[in-house]
Amino acid sequence: MRTAFDFAPFRRSSVGFDRLFDMLENSATGGNTENYPPFDLIQADENNYRIEIAVAGFKRNEIDITAHENSLIIRGEKSEENGNNYVHRGIATRSFERRFALADHIKVTGADMADGMLSIQLVREIPEAMKPRKIDIGGDPSRPAKVEQPTIDAKVHETA
Repeated sequence: MRTAFDFAPFRRSSVGFDRLFDMLENSATGGNTENYPPFDLIQADENNYRIEIAVAGFKRNEIDITAHENSLIIRGEKSEENGNNYVHRGIATRSFERRFALADHIKVTGADMADGMLSIQLVREIPEAMKPRKIDIGGDPSRPAKVEQPTIDAKVHETA
């Protein structure tokens, strides 16, 4: 039995993470528990990833890959039977749909299919404005900082 985690305390103390909390809440509600077709998620290096999906029995024209905003959707629709009279059908060729939530700045750069494996390449492209940058501290380090003392202008009135 699964219990829902309450993200309310985190929502109160953070700004701009609404999409992340929504995604965590949606994934905690069960969602799609389908495990077909099986897949691997591989990190090639710091910014390059690959999703490999086992699609044995599917042809290139029977698979549709769609990247939209922060999601990747892979659909497989098997074409009509070829007229074979199967005694046993053990190779799964049912239609499928796999969805992946992509983080910000993850782009789908390509896809390839070989030996029953569909490989989708992903790259993380962080804009220059969002990369960490060093902030220099102003001033000349060879001169000590000048501290100004406050002055009080007062007129002394003498009584005659």
